[in-house]
Amino acid sequence: MIERWSRDQVLALAPDASSKKGAQSVSGPAKWPVAGVMPDVLWGECKGSGATPYRACVDLADTAYRCSCPSRKFPCKHALGLLLLWSADGVTPADEPPTWVGEWLEQRRARAGRKEGAGPPGADGAASPGPDGTGSPGVDALRPPGAGGAGPPGAGGAGPPGADGSASRSAAGEAAVTDDGAALLGAAGAGPAGAVAGSSADAAARRAAQREERVMAGLAELERWLADQIGQGLAGARRDATARWQELARRLVDAQAPGVAGVVSRLPRVLADEDWPSRLLGEYGLLHLLAVGHRHASGLPGPLRDTIRSRVGFPVSRDDVLAGELVRDVWDVLGRRDDEQDNLTSRRVWLRGRHTGRFALVLSFAPPRQPLDVSLVTGTAVDADLAFYPGASPLRALVATRRGPVPAAPPDGTTVSGALTEIATAVAGDPWTDSWPIVLRPATPARSAGRWLLTDPPSSTPREDGGESPGMPVHPVAGHPWRLLAVSGGRPVTVAAEWTPLGLRPFTAWDEEGRLVVL
Repeated sequence: MIERWSRDQVLALAPDASSKKGAQSVSGPAKWPVAGVMPDVLWGECKGSGATPYRACVDLADTAYRCSCPSRKFPCKHALGLLLLWSADGVTPADEPPTWVGEWLEQRRARAGRKEGAGPPGADGAASPGPDGTGSPGVDALRPPGAGGAGPPGAGGAGPPGADGSASRSAAGEAAVTDDGAALLGAAGAGPAGAVAGSSADAAARRAAQREERVMAGLAELERWLADQIGQGLAGARRDATARWQELARRLVDAQAPGVAGVVSRLPRVLADEDWPSRLLGEYGLLHLLAVGHRHASGLPGPLRDTIRSRVGFPVSRDDVLAGELVRDVWDVLGRRDDEQDNLTSRRVWLRGRHTGRFALVLSFAPPRQPLDVSLVTGTAVDADLAFYPGASPLRALVATRRGPVPAAPPDGTTVSGALTEIATAVAGDPWTDSWPIVLRPATPARSAGRWLLTDPPSSTPREDGGESPGMPVHPVAGHPWRLLAVSGGRPVTVAAEWTPLGLRPFTAWDEEGRLVVL
């Protein structure tokens, strides 16, 4: 039997606030006259406004959802309401599923079998809704349009150069998606097989060589531009720099360096900070380091070269990633965060290997209001093989093979000093790292000098000078971390958070009894 998810875990799956509210309105047992659960599947019939009840079911083993309601949200409020009822121990165990549930499971397993023959099934662990809302293991990772694969900050992976990355769906309604858009590009550019194959390969080689030249020229121009900025000084940046940055970003896109263009396009955010001169100088320094690193890439170690190309915006195909080393472990799902930018929603799901101690980041993308990967549930654990994107501090990964869920438990963590060491190691490998997951265990929220910190309990890290243990500041956007304070109550807790240069962004906490709370 799958361990029942908590209410927090279920509500965290809601695609928006209205779904969350609707789910709670249909989570009472009176709404579900028919409901049952088996070790790996949950189902029920929900009373609606019509004569025919809505049929909802959830594949608990492989995390997928189905409902007969017309909602395009995923999972819909009925699937969420049924999960809430199950979470509250309101669903009776059954020996056999109804026929419609059995047929759905058979279809899923048959589809997974076909995909297994074609390659690793369920890579990226995404669950894509079919035309009837049927979830299926697939890949829902779509690339940001125009960004060419730079991905969200801190993604650490590369996308396709100039790929439009738009979402597309097959005739069957399954998301025709790739992790890096390579398949979309390939499909669009593919000609007749056979005789055309050779010429296509030659053309691809020519395009690759042309791109290398354009990127080199674009980054050379960037180096000259940066030298001019430093020569002129930064004092006038707030007056007219934004327009110049936009123009520079446009030229870098033309030079097919979308990763660098993305960094330049985000520079205006720096001007909002009080210490913007130092931050802007730091950003210029990282851009210069990237341009110089690319110019000397041939003499650098392979992992660092891969990191630089990724940051510049060169794509890494999904097949190449899956062809690399696979890391099998029990992966604790630490949490997730959605961000919307450039008319695309990205979902970042952080994992940590229970035995290897490695962190992983699984990214998926979709247009606004379209379903994202919901197969990795915060607070659960999965036995899986992960394939990591190449780099000096590999973090982004694909779920190559799922071997099944395992009992969940609070993840192992480290002290503040241990977390700082982990971050320092990551930044030393990839100087452009702007976020990194950490787990502090135990940690205590504390207030110091007008800001919130996460600190070690006093007795866990005694200092030779007798002073207080150091703390890591909470990101200003977190404001007063009321929910975390409520979970802690002044006592040590386990906290999973995303480190950024401006502070920690906590996303999940486990109290002293191991109960999970999504922050």
